[in-house]
Formats: sequence, structure tokens, C-alpha cells
Amino acid sequence: MSMLNEFVKAVLLIVSTLFPIINPPAVALIILSMVRGASDQELAELGRRIAINGFVILLASLSIGAYVLSFFGISESVLRVAGGFVIAMAGWSLLQAPSEESATADADSERIVSLRAKAFYPLTLPITVGPGSIAVAVALGTGSPHAGIQPIHLVGVGVGLVLLCSSIFLCVRYAGRVERLLGTVGTQIAMRLFSFVLFCIGVQLLWLGVSELIESIHLH
Repeated sequence: MSMLNEFVKAVLLIVSTLFPIINPPAVALIILSMVRGASDQELAELGRRIAINGFVILLASLSIGAYVLSFFGISESVLRVAGGFVIAMAGWSLLQAPSEESATADADSERIVSLRAKAFYPLTLPITVGPGSIAVAVALGTGSPHAGIQPIHLVGVGVGLVLLCSSIFLCVRYAGRVERLLGTVGTQIAMRLFSFVLFCIGVQLLWLGVSELIESIHLH
């Protein structure tokens, strides 16, 4: 019974902590705004790639993230500054993008290649799994149980990550249906709104990182 409790605790810890930060439903609409014109099949493949990439990044952050940052001498504050800058630039680019994209048959193959190239950067990192979720994952990885890490904890973490990344896949997979429900005008309004939200998230992360760096300078 205690093993089951530990398993459930590990799963709930991963899901309840990372799900609100990643926010798969909102991320799916942001991704949709960055891959305008993608078919349901393309969104399904894109969602699968993003979910797999996100799983690998989060697993690496949980297991060796703290060691990697320490090895390169990168603080979490600098991680937030860099990630916030990239996210803010992505949001600004979306705000400045034209309302309609011309799509021709000759450009279909190039568009598919472009979608696959974007699957990791910027759609997975930093749009879906950003500096905030990576920092939290690193913190969770360093906070091991007092009794030591047991196999049941590893299984629970794995199941939690699978559930989290499955929700990312489902949200991206069916984002096209949400677009059809909103209609052309509603989709344009939603895209601009979420682009602005994405820009604000980037600025907030950037400012948070800068504030932490300034505070650390004053302490020293």
C-alpha cells in the first residue's frame, strides 16, 4: 500500500506542478498560430513530435538538468533571461505576421519540411517546454525523497511525464477543430490575442530573470 501511495504521489507531483506551467490547451492555440494552414494529419504528426521532444527535455531536466547547468556555469536566472527573450521575439513576430498566408501546391512540400524543422525549435523549446517548466523540473529533480530515490518513484515520474505529454499531443492534435469552430474572424482574433499573451509571457520571464540577476549582484 505504501508503494502505491508513493507511486500516486510521484505522478500527482509531476502532473500538478508542470501542467499549469506548460498549459497544453493554450500552448496548442499558440502553436496553431505559428503553423497556419496545417492539416489535421500534419497537426497529428506535429503533436506527436512535440510530445516526444517535450518528454525527452523534461526527463533530462529532471535527471541531469542541474548538473548540465552547473557544468556550463549557467544559472536559472540566465536561463529565464535567454528563454524569455526567445519567447518574446516569437510572440512579436506573430503579432507582426500578415493575417493570411498564401499557400500554393508548389509550396506544400516546403511547408511540410518547415513544419518538421519547427517541431523542436521553437514549437517544443521554448514555446511548449520553456525556461519556466525546465527550471521547475530541475528543482523537482534535486528535491529527492529523504529515504532516497526508489524504483517506484522513477516509475511514477515516468507515468506522470507520459500523461503530461499525452495531454500536449491531444491538444495540438485537435487544435484544428477549435480553429474551425471559431471561424475565420474568430481565429484571427484568437491568434492575435495569444500572440500578445506569448509576448507578455516572454517579457515577464525576461524581467524575472533580470530582477534575480540584479538582486544577486546587490547581495554580493
